[in-house]
Amino acid sequence: MEWGSESAAVRRHRVGGERRDGLVAAPQPDREAPELEPLVDACGRSTRNRKRIAAGSGGASGAAWTRLSEARAALGLALYLLALRTLVQLSLQQLVLRGATGHRGEFDARQARDYLEHITSIGPRTTGSPENEILTVHYLLEQIKLIESQSNSFHKISVDVQRPTGSFSIDFLGGFTSCYDNITNIVVKLEPRDGAQHAVLANCHFDSVANSPGASDDAVSCSVMLEVLRVLSTSSEALHHAVIFLFNGAEENVLQASHGFITQHPWASLIRAFINLEAAGVGGKELVFQTGPENPWLVQAYVSAAKHPFASVVAQEVFQSGIIPSDTDFRIYRDFGNIPGIDLAFIENGYIYHTKYDTADRIRTDSIQRAGDNILAVLKYLATSDMLVSSSKYRHGNMVFFDVLGLFVIAYPSRVGSIINCMVVMAAVLYLGKKLLQPRHKTNYVKDFFCGLGITLISWFTSLVTVLIIAVFISLIGQSLSWYNHFYVSVCLYGTAAAAKIIFIHTLAKRFYYVNASDQYLGEVFFDIALFVHCGSLIALTYQGLCSAFISAVWVAFPLLTKLCVDKDFKQHGARGKFIAFYLLGMFIPYLYSLYLIWAVFEMFTPILGRSGSEIPPDVVLASILAGCTMILSSYFINFIYLAKSTKKTMLTLTLVCTVTFSLVCSGTFFPYSSNPASPKPKRVFLQHMTRTFHDLDGKVVKRDSGIWINGFDYTGMSHITPHIPEINDTIRAHCEENAPLCGFPWYLPVHFLIRKNWYLPASEVSPREPVHFKLVSKEQTHWDSIRLTFEASGPSHMSFYVRTHKGSTLSQWSLGSGTPVTSKGGDYFVFYSHGLQASAWQFWIEVQVLEEQPEGIVTVAIAAHYLSGENKRSSQLDALKEKFPDWTFPSAWVCTYSLYVF
Repeated sequence: MEWGSESAAVRRHRVGGERRDGLVAAPQPDREAPELEPLVDACGRSTRNRKRIAAGSGGASGAAWTRLSEARAALGLALYLLALRTLVQLSLQQLVLRGATGHRGEFDARQARDYLEHITSIGPRTTGSPENEILTVHYLLEQIKLIESQSNSFHKISVDVQRPTGSFSIDFLGGFTSCYDNITNIVVKLEPRDGAQHAVLANCHFDSVANSPGASDDAVSCSVMLEVLRVLSTSSEALHHAVIFLFNGAEENVLQASHGFITQHPWASLIRAFINLEAAGVGGKELVFQTGPENPWLVQAYVSAAKHPFASVVAQEVFQSGIIPSDTDFRIYRDFGNIPGIDLAFIENGYIYHTKYDTADRIRTDSIQRAGDNILAVLKYLATSDMLVSSSKYRHGNMVFFDVLGLFVIAYPSRVGSIINCMVVMAAVLYLGKKLLQPRHKTNYVKDFFCGLGITLISWFTSLVTVLIIAVFISLIGQSLSWYNHFYVSVCLYGTAAAAKIIFIHTLAKRFYYVNASDQYLGEVFFDIALFVHCGSLIALTYQGLCSAFISAVWVAFPLLTKLCVDKDFKQHGARGKFIAFYLLGMFIPYLYSLYLIWAVFEMFTPILGRSGSEIPPDVVLASILAGCTMILSSYFINFIYLAKSTKKTMLTLTLVCTVTFSLVCSGTFFPYSSNPASPKPKRVFLQHMTRTFHDLDGKVVKRDSGIWINGFDYTGMSHITPHIPEINDTIRAHCEENAPLCGFPWYLPVHFLIRKNWYLPASEVSPREPVHFKLVSKEQTHWDSIRLTFEASGPSHMSFYVRTHKGSTLSQWSLGSGTPVTSKGGDYFVFYSHGLQASAWQFWIEVQVLEEQPEGIVTVAIAAHYLSGENKRSSQLDALKEKFPDWTFPSAWVCTYSLYVF
């Protein structure tokens, strides 16, 4: 290398150069001869060797101690990470600290399991089906009556079966309007014998999605509530307030039953707080992932009462950001009831959520026990709390809360969190400012610091770009989701690629830019850089008002404290074993908690990526998350790269692992789905055997066709299905009807923007025994120069109504929801309708403001009827096609009709 091309940093650390900051001391006479390296002098003359001055002079016996060997570093880090991983795994798998005792006054998981098995034995329980409206309702009422007969005389139990009718608009899934008629709620009020003026609500839903027994979503929660009701009602301990148990029968219809209760039931006015029991997976721990809004006293109630806490404000902020395409009854109670609450959900094994595999036997008894212990304790705490009476007085600010390995919860007001964050920032600023602003350091250290910061950011950016290139390539060659069945594949592919690229960039920096700088000096510089980056993150998150800023505070406070404790030993003796031990011990808390949090995030997100639609490349998302995790976890270990003699072996090992995994993925060695009965990870496919009828402005049929409409709910589409069912291939890709709302297909929910790739296999016409009846009742001109169209529809328990206005027309108002039409993504209007077992004809009107007359009419409407239960849901062709699907799929099938009209 020519000297003229060397950096100032290289020249500053030439042979014999002694750092003015005292970090590098002169070698002692009795020390081993320092290592010699080739160098080129300032005049371009080659010198054979130069001395690399060791980092310290006291207590170290030779270069083996003064400079960290790569083998020792790699082994130490591997054992350290393995220990952290083991602790995280143990904490996430530990469900209860003791077994169920079954003693009087305590929650008995065995009794709750009995409830669960009876409910799931009924089968799928879609709203409007006899299974949901008759069999499940009858069983629940029977058990409630039995519990009432055994209750203590201190308590009074009241039972009401509510069948509400209503409608509302919601911005979930791009925005739509939901209507319901005669759906079912079972409401139980447990109160003191003399009554109560205030109540806490416990909510679950006993309905399920079509073709799923719904054990975790949400029969297990209703079973837990039944057992909690039994325990509370038999207790001799008096309650101060009422506890209302709502078993709602239409949550899967986009939160309809909870809306009917909170807006129409007379007991709703008593409620001051609620607990909602939900599921995003099958069993495991139930995570508190939403609280509030505000009302920090609710979090304190959970902290004080829960026996087996599992809660995180990070989960709350992630969920409320809208990243996860899901919602719960929490939204209804918050938005329509203005009531604060706690939202809990099982998150383990989300691969079989909403599938036929969601059975009672997959939910461990310990999981039921921990959920029951927690719910019972929190409800009892709230029902005897004085704060429930005047909860509005405690409505101030948010809470920072997080559990520590499931042992206990740390919680404090967000304003206190902001103060803590500011104090941590000030400590970091003082530490860094002292170094950056000292005159004797200014010339060298400041430039090295900011150059190192640039190198760090470049390493992160190139790492992200590298994994994204790999992810895009994997997606383009049709091997997306190869890691779905084997998560370690994603770590070996994207995680090692990210780590190798970061190490590669820093190795280049060490080799060509910092060639003459002492290893110890560089280790300290890059520690300070990591501290600076995390401090910047802490400032940004605190400024945004995010409670999850506490994570950045942990990443600043503990490393800084560790640095101050080991700094003297490091300067005197270098990176010896004692320094490494103390350094890793000081980093234990931030790394342990971060791995704990990361594992929980992947536990929830990985299954979701297998059902997130055809438009979001899951490999790109997962690669980005893994790259981000690698950046965070490597931030304080970068200095080991500079302390180590070499990083070639580590980098080559990571590159080799990534290359081998990449080759195996490209060759299709890893299959994304699993048919293993013990651990299924199925591909989800929706099949709808439908008949479509299109009418023109005069009411004449201009088109009629029938077929099986096929939707794959993941990015791979039908590529894995075609070898098994050759007739399903890209030659039958569904054609979008441009003039029809939502492309002329019977979408059950407005997820068309997530699933743009679908298939249409021609089939015979379907003729349900209960056909839909849809007609225009009236068309009239209003006094405000708009046209009101009144419609009437009757049909199965689930129908969808779509509206598209023509050019020159706008939809000004309608009789649905709040009266203001809500558009879905794409500009069309989507209305979801359902009813219970018996319901009158659905009648509604829309008003169209006509600005300019058009020969093709003013509006196009369509109605789809979905037959999700009974004999009407089946057809011979649908059954035959369903049987062809391999056992690693979950084909959910039903019959539907679609009719389009122009007015």
